Amino acid sequence: MPSSEQGEQRLEEVLDNVIELGRSRESISVGDIQACIGPRSYGPFLFLPALVEISPVGGIPGVPTLLALLVSIFCVQMALGRQRFWIPHVLRDRSLHSDKLVKGLQKVRPLVRWLDRLVRPRLGWAARGAFVRLIALACLLLACTVPPLELVPFASSAPFAAICLFGLGLTARDGLVVLLGLLASGGTVYLVLSMLTGS
Repeated sequence: MPSSEQGEQRLEEVLDNVIELGRSRESISVGDIQACIGPRSYGPFLFLPALVEISPVGGIPGVPTLLALLVSIFCVQMALGRQRFWIPHVLRDRSLHSDKLVKGLQKVRPLVRWLDRLVRPRLGWAARGAFVRLIALACLLLACTVPPLELVPFASSAPFAAICLFGLGLTARDGLVVLLGLLASGGTVYLVLSMLTGS
């Protein structure tokens, strides 16, 4: 897989490829989505799971935790500098009904189109090199907060929103968005700790 230092990609194009795949079959597995993304940079492997969770699909019980587990697997491999992601068969074969996935992604498509107009290559130092490993560690921490948050309706969208920013930044090589992701991560972790401790 090419490194995260490849040229920027259009977010809507990545999303449309998954929607088109979903329309062609009754169910779509994690492995199908991975194959659809193909040999791209790290960004879509963070952006897409986060986008799915933020969409109405994220309201299905168990989906946020499954997506958090996928993000964790990706992030460990990112931190180790792997150039090709591996997903265990037990997760790769997990599937969703295509109709639900396509409808959920279509609802967030206008947001993705809007983001496409905002993100652009800038502050490149924050979207490559050592920052990729820092992003991986931050996303791993965020993913670990998801299972307990799933007990509170839609609370798991908070860490996934920060993960989405990281994915956007890496996909578009927009270091400013990556830095915003770091700020959002700090706020999310503080919010989660406050909720769990009741303070």
